[in-house]
Amino acid sequence: MNRKTLDDVTLLDENDPLAPFRERFDIPDDLIYLDGNSLGCLPKAAKDRVNDVVAREWGQDLIRSWNSNDWINAPARIGDKIARLIGADDGEVIVGDSTSINVFKCLNACLQIDSTRKTLVTETGNFPTDAYMIEGLASIAPDRITARLVEPGNVVESLNETTAALLLTHTHYKTGRLRDMKAITAAAHAKGVPVIWDLSHSCGAMPVDLNGCNADFAIGCGYKYLNGGPGAPAFTFVARRHQEKVFPALSGWLGHKQPFAFDDRYTPAPGINRFQCGTPGIIGCAALEVGVDLMLEADMLALRQKSSALGDLFIQLVQEQCADFGFDPACPTNAAERGSQVSFHHPDGYAIMQALIARGVIGDFRAPDILRFGFAPLYISYVDVWNAVDILRDVMTSNEWDQALFKQKAAVT
Repeated sequence: MNRKTLDDVTLLDENDPLAPFRERFDIPDDLIYLDGNSLGCLPKAAKDRVNDVVAREWGQDLIRSWNSNDWINAPARIGDKIARLIGADDGEVIVGDSTSINVFKCLNACLQIDSTRKTLVTETGNFPTDAYMIEGLASIAPDRITARLVEPGNVVESLNETTAALLLTHTHYKTGRLRDMKAITAAAHAKGVPVIWDLSHSCGAMPVDLNGCNADFAIGCGYKYLNGGPGAPAFTFVARRHQEKVFPALSGWLGHKQPFAFDDRYTPAPGINRFQCGTPGIIGCAALEVGVDLMLEADMLALRQKSSALGDLFIQLVQEQCADFGFDPACPTNAAERGSQVSFHHPDGYAIMQALIARGVIGDFRAPDILRFGFAPLYISYVDVWNAVDILRDVMTSNEWDQALFKQKAAVT
């Protein structure tokens, strides 16, 4: 690979078809934000939209807004928009609740699809909430449900006639490694096992084709690459063929066939609407819809191409400029096997990341030793990558990271 110069990198930005999107985000000056895989930047339009929801829809129209401003249909409307980003059809995605709650819903749904099966499977090292939800569900009915964690290399081989569901992350939150969704889903189906895909680090960062992979269920959050804001509502995908098979365990009033009939007994709504639970957070939905609309304007193939190129450039520059400082790739170096993030092992990773943040390069740290850098292609430039590695080299050369204040663990890493 040819050694890159700043002129080379500047030319990449000049020829970037996604470059105009950067101006539509509110990015602080003198900040290189490489943490969009954890919390996306603020779309400028979201400020006006949330203002309008608060001042006019809530402040003036009040409860009439459930009808006059279509609050009641926000979960389904935004769900249909997200469906276009993940290869789903209208009526297969609903917005609401958190990823953790939606994992619970999908796990329970799988237990209902085949009541003779009782084991819920995920891999060791998966994002903790996925494993915790399996553990929690199993604790409710230990004589009926079993939790099982298996090593990543043995996931498909571990499935058998007792397996009710396989829960996997499409893009691993630490390493960024991509799973082959189509092949794994097919292998699981050959053993009669439905698959739940966690798309939290994929949706909005790359093309996803759930129906093309014959996926069963999927969940994902709205605050990473969808730029919906902190704690934005999550989403749930349920393949149409499964929807009517499920009586939701979280049978909240808004998932009722006629919520405003106020019946004493629960009758599930048709289709995806039965996977709603409680009243949606309208302010959060409004901010999320702005982020989703913005994402829908972008060409997903161009976005994936830039994501891969940004990651490749970061890896190359770290190898060229920081080769003597002990950074060991924790992510695949082949972009086709990697999501929109790059990770490195380093024994002093936490302190190094804190020193970078103090210098205006924001990534994050994942225990025990991973520095994680996310690349949101709509607002990250190639020059951002160049400058970030330049600062990393300076932090390491000067031993700036080796200070007590950078070694004190904060509550959020």
